[in-house]
Amino acid sequence: MLLDTPLCDFGWKAPDFTLKSFDGKEYTLPEQVGDNGLLVAFICNHCPYVIAAVERLAKDAVTLKAQGINTVAVMSNDYLLYPADSPANMKLFAEKYQFIFPYLVDEDQSIGKAYGATCTPDFFGFNNVSELQYRGRLDDAGSGDSDGRTPELLDAMRLVAQTGTGPAEQQSSVGCSIKWR
Repeated sequence: MLLDTPLCDFGWKAPDFTLKSFDGKEYTLPEQVGDNGLLVAFICNHCPYVIAAVERLAKDAVTLKAQGINTVAVMSNDYLLYPADSPANMKLFAEKYQFIFPYLVDEDQSIGKAYGATCTPDFFGFNNVSELQYRGRLDDAGSGDSDGRTPELLDAMRLVAQTGTGPAEQQSSVGCSIKWR
């Protein structure tokens, strides 16, 4: 099912989390916020929208890291019904796309629900005090050619790094529904 995400609720505070990565290491929200912000990306391994964008996401995360913005990815799907999203497959996915960021398992789906995540991919860009400043798509390339893309998320997060505030104009992300229990 194709879904559009809601638009940005500027200033909304990021719900705290403690989640484990596919290898069992724990991560918390406060330790993940960079000097200039944090990108929380709800993704999974099997969604065609994620697969179409994941290389660009991985590259953009490297650029953001250099600008003081960290990234975490959260997988909230019910992986018992969708084994392609299992922690073992998350590890393979993260290695394949050379993630420099933690890829976390939302085992009980509480974090996806707390954030109001609706689809994969779903992007939440926070400033350095964990206030939401971007809720939009990665770019305008969709599943097509990315050579001439406008990197909307990257540009928005650069603005957040410089000013603490995201752009007024944002295009919602589109993807597959999160697989709730």
